[in-house]
Amino acid sequence: MRRAGALLAALAAALFACAGAGPAAAQAVSRDDIITQLNHLDNAPTLDLPALRTQTQERSRLRGRNEPPPQKRPPIAPDLMSLPALNVDIQFDVDTPIVRPESYQTVGRIADAMVNSALLPYSFLVVGHIEANGKREANVTLSQRRADAIRDILVNTFKISAKRLQSIGLGEEQLLDPARPTAPVNQQIQIITIAKAPEETAAPAAVPSKPAPAAAKKQKRHK
Repeated sequence: MRRAGALLAALAAALFACAGAGPAAAQAVSRDDIITQLNHLDNAPTLDLPALRTQTQERSRLRGRNEPPPQKRPPIAPDLMSLPALNVDIQFDVDTPIVRPESYQTVGRIADAMVNSALLPYSFLVVGHIEANGKREANVTLSQRRADAIRDILVNTFKISAKRLQSIGLGEEQLLDPARPTAPVNQQIQIITIAKAPEETAAPAAVPSKPAPAAAKKQKRHK
C-alpha cells in the first residue's frame, strides 16, 4: 500500500510539474526570436484602423441565416497576414483585459526587442484575437481592450514610444487557427510590423564660400 501511495504521489507531482511548465514553455520566446520575426518589412501597408474597427464591429453583429460558421469566415484584414508578425501567448484574467503577472516578463522581452537597433526604425500594430466562444460582438470589444492593454504596458511600463505602437481588436473575425475556432491558440496576441521610418539622408556637405578678394595693396609712392 505504501509503495502504491508513493507511486501515486510521484505521478501527481510529475503531472503538476508538467502542468506548471505549460504556460512557461508557451511564453519562452527570446529577444532574438522576436527580432528575427519582426525585422525586414518589405512593403508597408496602407492601414485605415478606424475604418477597420468599424468594419469589424459591424461584421460581428451579423446574424443572418447565410452567415458562414467561424471556420469558414474570410479574414477581415487579409493584408495583415503577409506582414512580419509575432504570435505570443499572453495570459489575461478571464473575460478581462487584465494581464496576469506571469506574462509581464514576455511583454518585457518584446519591449527589449523593440529598442534593439534592428527594430528601432519600425512601428508596430498590437492585434487582439478571441476564440469563437460567446457573443461575437462582445469578443471584438474584449479583444480591443486586450490589445490596448498590451500597448499601454509597452508604453507606460516599458517606455516604448507611443508613436511606434497602435492597437486593434479583431475578435473572432480573423481566427489564427480557423480549423479549430474554439482552440486557445485563437486568443494569442499578435505584434505586427507595419511601418519603417524613412532613413535619414546625409545632409549635403556645405560648399565653402569663396574668400573675399584681398584688398589691393596700395602702391608705394616713389619719392
